Amino acid sequence: MNDSQIQFSEQLRCAKGDRKSEIDLYQLQELLDVSAFWAKGRSIEDLGIAIANSEPVISVCDRDRLIGFARAISDGIYRATIWDVVIHPDYQSSGLGSNLVETVLSHPRMISVERVYLMTTHQQEFYKKIGFKPNTTTTMVLHNLPNLASIPATEVQLQESLGR
Repeated sequence: MNDSQIQFSEQLRCAKGDRKSEIDLYQLQELLDVSAFWAKGRSIEDLGIAIANSEPVISVCDRDRLIGFARAISDGIYRATIWDVVIHPDYQSSGLGSNLVETVLSHPRMISVERVYLMTTHQQEFYKKIGFKPNTTTTMVLHNLPNLASIPATEVQLQESLGR
């Protein structure tokens, strides 16, 4: 990291030049595979869909190398959720993760939101330092049925009435 040129960007490709473009999905896939056990194996297509439906999307680059990433979904006033916060292992413990989360939180879509949620498996202490607090009263999850769109509507209605 001695010769680093760290740059935080909103949806910018990690490359030379000032051209605004989509995040390099191949670099993102590689970063997630190396840095996030919970995101290994995500497809390029699915990453593209997730990014297209998220704002803000923040990347952290060292020259032309993607070394950090985070995204959020927000209604801009009441609720927001931060997703996929990652810093490459070679750059962890340098303050970049905190800066990344703070960059997400200071985005215009996030700054006035009443409540910001995130889910973490092993990093509660990291997020507590930023100001997040445990919230055991509102966390619930619904696992959608796989390939629901390919099941005939009558079968879906039957499954719903049976509580499946």
